[in-house]
Amino acid sequence: MSKMYDVLIIGAGPAGGSAAKSCAESGLSVLLVEEHKVVGEPLHCGECVSKICLDKLGEVPDSVIAKKVKGIKLYFPKNKIHYVDEEGAVVHKEKFEQWIIKTAKKAGAEIKLNTKVTALKKLKNSWIISTNNSRLKEIKAKIIIDASGAQAVTSNLLGLNKKFDIVMGLQYRIDDIAQTEYLDFYLLPDYAPNGYLWMIPKSDGSANVGLVTTDGSKLKPLLDSFVKLNKWENKKVTKIFGGPIPASGPVKNTFEDGLMLIGDAAGFTSPLFEGGTHLGIQSGIFAASVAKKAITTKDYSKKMLKEYYDLWHSEFPDYNKLVRGKEDLYSLKNKELAEFSDTMPSQLGKLTPKDKLFVLKKLFENKKMLTRKTFRIFNAFRYSRSKKYGW
Repeated sequence: MSKMYDVLIIGAGPAGGSAAKSCAESGLSVLLVEEHKVVGEPLHCGECVSKICLDKLGEVPDSVIAKKVKGIKLYFPKNKIHYVDEEGAVVHKEKFEQWIIKTAKKAGAEIKLNTKVTALKKLKNSWIISTNNSRLKEIKAKIIIDASGAQAVTSNLLGLNKKFDIVMGLQYRIDDIAQTEYLDFYLLPDYAPNGYLWMIPKSDGSANVGLVTTDGSKLKPLLDSFVKLNKWENKKVTKIFGGPIPASGPVKNTFEDGLMLIGDAAGFTSPLFEGGTHLGIQSGIFAASVAKKAITTKDYSKKMLKEYYDLWHSEFPDYNKLVRGKEDLYSLKNKELAEFSDTMPSQLGKLTPKDKLFVLKKLFENKKMLTRKTFRIFNAFRYSRSKKYGW
C-alpha cells in the first residue's frame, strides 16, 4: 500500500520550494515532484531578487549571490533615466533554487526529480496522482499545491482555468559588459513592442541581456538589434535562455477542494515587469499555512481552502488595475514615453512631498498628460516596487 502524504507539491521552483519548506517545518508530510532532472534547470528568468524577498528566506548563503545591487535604473526614449533605489541581488538562480530545496529537504520534505505528473484523480478526501516515474507510478495525497509555473499542470489536467496571456522572454548571457550597481531596464518600443529590455549584471563581469514582448516571432531579431544598439555585438555570448511568462494576472480559480495554485501556476507575476520570484515565495508560505490548518482539522474542502485566497488577495496588489496600467504604458510611442518620463522625478524609490509637487507641476505644464491613462501608469509603477512584490 502506497504512503498517503499530507501534501504533494508539483514543481521545484522558488514557489514550490518555499511551500515545501514551510509545510515540512510545520510538521506535515510532504512530497515534492519535479519533472526535470536538475533543480533550477533549465534557467528561465533574469535572476534578480529584492532584499525584502530574500529576507523572508532567512540567511541566504553567499554562494547563491552573484551581485548585490542598489536598485533599478530605468531608461526611457531620448536617454531619459530614472532610479528606483531599493536593495536587492542578482542570484545564481540554479544555486538559489537548489538551496531552497535543500532547506526544504532538511526540514523533512521528500524530493523526487525527473517525475512528471500525468494524471489526477480526486477522491472524497484525497487525490491519486499518476506520474511518468516507473518507481513512483501512483502517489496519494490529501492536498495538492501546484507550483508548476507557466505549464499550469492542474489547470490543464482538470480544466480548472483558461490559459493565461503569455509574454515571451529571451536573454543572452554576455561576457565583459560594463556595469554599475543597478539593474538596467529599458522601455524602448522599437526594440521591445509591448514589453521591455534589460541588462542585469553578474559578479564576473558578465550580464543577462534580454527582453520580453508579446511578439514571440521576433524575439531574436529584436534582441540582436538591442545588443547592436549598445555595441555589444562582438562580445562573447555564453548562454541563451528564456521562456513563456504569465502576464494577465491571477487565474480565476487559485483554490479548489484539496488544491491550491501558487506562483506562476496561479498567474502571480508582477504585471509591469513580470517578476515572479517574490510572489511565488510568499504564495508558497500562504498555501503552507492553510494546508497545515486543513490537515489539522481534517477539512480539505474548498470552503476551508478559501482562506488561501483571502490571504493572497488581501496582501498582493490589485492586478486588474496593474494590468490596465501596463497596457496603457505599452500603448505609448517613443515621443509619448519621453513626455511621460518628463513628468516623473529622477528618484522613484521613495517619493517625497516635494517629488509629488514636482509631478503635479509637470502635469499642469503639459495638460495633455492630465488623463486617467497617465495616473493608471503612475499607479502601475508605484505597485512595481519590491514592497509591493514588484521583484
